[in-house]
Amino acid sequence: MKFRVERDALAEAVAWTAKSLPNRPSVPVLAGVMLRVTDGNLQVSGFDYEVSSQVTVEVQGDADGAALVSGRLLAEITKALPAKPVDIAAVGAHLELVCGSARFTLPTMPVEDYPSLPEMPESAGTVDAAAFAAAVAQVAVAAGRDETLPMMTGVRIELSGSTLAMLATDRYRLALREMEWNPDDPEISLNALVPARTLHDTAKALGPLGGHVTMALSQGGAGEGMIGFSGGTRRTTSRLLDGANYPPVRSLFPASHNAEARVPVATLIEVVKRVALVAERTTPVLLSFSSDGLVVEAGGTEEARASEAMEATFTGDPLTIGFNPQYLIDGLTNLGAQHAQLAFVDAFKPAVISPAGEDGEVIPGYRYLIMPIRVSR
Repeated sequence: MKFRVERDALAEAVAWTAKSLPNRPSVPVLAGVMLRVTDGNLQVSGFDYEVSSQVTVEVQGDADGAALVSGRLLAEITKALPAKPVDIAAVGAHLELVCGSARFTLPTMPVEDYPSLPEMPESAGTVDAAAFAAAVAQVAVAAGRDETLPMMTGVRIELSGSTLAMLATDRYRLALREMEWNPDDPEISLNALVPARTLHDTAKALGPLGGHVTMALSQGGAGEGMIGFSGGTRRTTSRLLDGANYPPVRSLFPASHNAEARVPVATLIEVVKRVALVAERTTPVLLSFSSDGLVVEAGGTEEARASEAMEATFTGDPLTIGFNPQYLIDGLTNLGAQHAQLAFVDAFKPAVISPAGEDGEVIPGYRYLIMPIRVSR
């Protein structure tokens, strides 16, 4: 194998592929990225039996072939190379990489020991890449991090006709995003539970490429239990989580509310961050709403306290409610609007945060439910 490639294209391809490699692989070859040159195209791929990533880059190929090298090491090297063309050649049990006056020799692993990448499931439809990336970011933030509860670490994708819905919860907050997409089958009705981190990384990488993302998902037959995404020259597959007993979380959204507030998002984020400086990790920030506006307060150890007032439009009986400050900031940060509507039943029931337009009307499509923290004053 011997080829020449542009440094930026190589670094980007290797970085994206290496990102999904396991930190502690069950066998050494799974820490590698496969470089395979065929007919002037370089395929950079990685696979750990859970997630596969593959990207194709145009190169000046002198000799076709394949080599398997440490993914993370190659990613660090390619990122640090000078902005010059890179010459790569497999020589015996080593890979030689030359860029300008920089030269690296890396040991290779046996290509024959590397598992075959799974085939993409059949296409289910396409969705706008940028809109998909934004929607995934809104939802994935609410997914759980606790690996002992694998179901909560996923994003549930619900495909129903031309509507694509995504849900995620860690039991303390719940994010729901609904959007239009282009199904191959207008009667499609499929659900899938995708690992949130994989979905977020994939959408983040495919979004800036523009165009459309193809979603591949099988129900029965080959490829069942797997989801695939492709856009531009990149494709990735992931095993699905078992979502058979996923709770009916949509029912957590209250059917009606007794009070609502409209607040400027950027201002509230800044105020919560400032006031939360005195709060300990498990201490909530208190939001007190009245016709006069909003007061945000927090108290910490040794009687450290903070409060700050800000403008807010509020309708309903005066209300004081406590939230985990980081969960509140996460929800506000991902609204994608300058104003937020906060809807309340009472101080002990979940509140719902929605993006609001300049006219004060809720913008449909995204809702973020957050559980309050009971406080004694």
